[in-house]
Amino acid sequence: MNRHFSLYLDIVRFLAAVCVLLSHGNAREIVATNLFAASLGHNAVIVFFLLSGYVIAYVADTRETTPRSFWVSRLARIYSVALPAVLLTPFLDRIGEAFDPGLYELNTTHDYWWLRIMASLLFLNELWLVSIMPFSNSPYWSLCYEMCYYLLFSVYCFETGRRRTIMLVILCLVMGPKILLLFPIWVVGVFLYRYRPWHQVSERRGWILLGLSVAGVVAYQYFEVYDHLTKAFAQMVGRYLFRELNFSKHFLADYVLTCLIAMNFVGVRAVAHRLMPFLGSVRILFKHLSAYTFAVYLFHLPLLLLFAAVIRGDPGGYAYYLSTVGLVLVACLLVGVATEAFKDRLKIWFDLRIAQFFSGAGRKVSAQQ
Repeated sequence: MNRHFSLYLDIVRFLAAVCVLLSHGNAREIVATNLFAASLGHNAVIVFFLLSGYVIAYVADTRETTPRSFWVSRLARIYSVALPAVLLTPFLDRIGEAFDPGLYELNTTHDYWWLRIMASLLFLNELWLVSIMPFSNSPYWSLCYEMCYYLLFSVYCFETGRRRTIMLVILCLVMGPKILLLFPIWVVGVFLYRYRPWHQVSERRGWILLGLSVAGVVAYQYFEVYDHLTKAFAQMVGRYLFRELNFSKHFLADYVLTCLIAMNFVGVRAVAHRLMPFLGSVRILFKHLSAYTFAVYLFHLPLLLLFAAVIRGDPGGYAYYLSTVGLVLVACLLVGVATEAFKDRLKIWFDLRIAQFFSGAGRKVSAQQ
């Protein structure tokens, strides 16, 4: 991956997280005017999925080439943010509810707290038609999808033959339709990295693809493709199944958006060196900010509700919205500093635990032989 395109992906990653934050802040309790399309946050998650597939394929090909190195990095990255997010969210919710109970009435959960924490830490929240919301942290759903995609990818990469086929079938049966409906989006990211001819697109074709992707996204929003395809699917499958598919019910529109994003990535990769005069000045800034993307994504909603409850401003203007979103962003970046340090310690811990597991398994096999 060349450094110019890597910088572009860092920028996209962080801005996608900010878009999710802006989308959740765009609630009538915080700002009376509808500032963004309702699909903004969901569309940003689709960007994350495709981007994740691309990056995971890259690291598995270049750095994390064994099951041990792959999972040590994945688990340290995930749990460094997921663990504090899951454990702190109910406490943040309780504090916020003390200031403004009405704000939390439809935005959090209280029952079966132990089940919600356990399911979240094991990433079981979204299996089949189950949706276990971890208190106010509804964005956590996509992390459960991601962990399943990591499992499928690692089995495909590190297993072979009949064993691989059996394991993939079992995993798919356990995961269910919701997770698998969005898996093709993640796979497109993998394909973008692995299909080498797309790395050799000429500069001229790169500009064409970039232009078409931008025009396509504008048309996607202008013609409300998201809304039309979602409504058509709802009529096709009926109200019950549509509701139970939850975050995956927009998959038809998500596939269209995925094609546009993929086109954009292929185009930008071919012309990224030409964009450096515009992007180079922010290279250091976004290199650091992109490291905190995960923290922004997983902590923003509990913190948004908390700050909104404490400030209790006037939704009629923009000051309440801007101050709340601004405070949340700063707080998330500070949390990101802590979670990055925690990640390094977790990586050492997981490396030791996984090494002990494989060592113990090896000794057991030798003894049986």
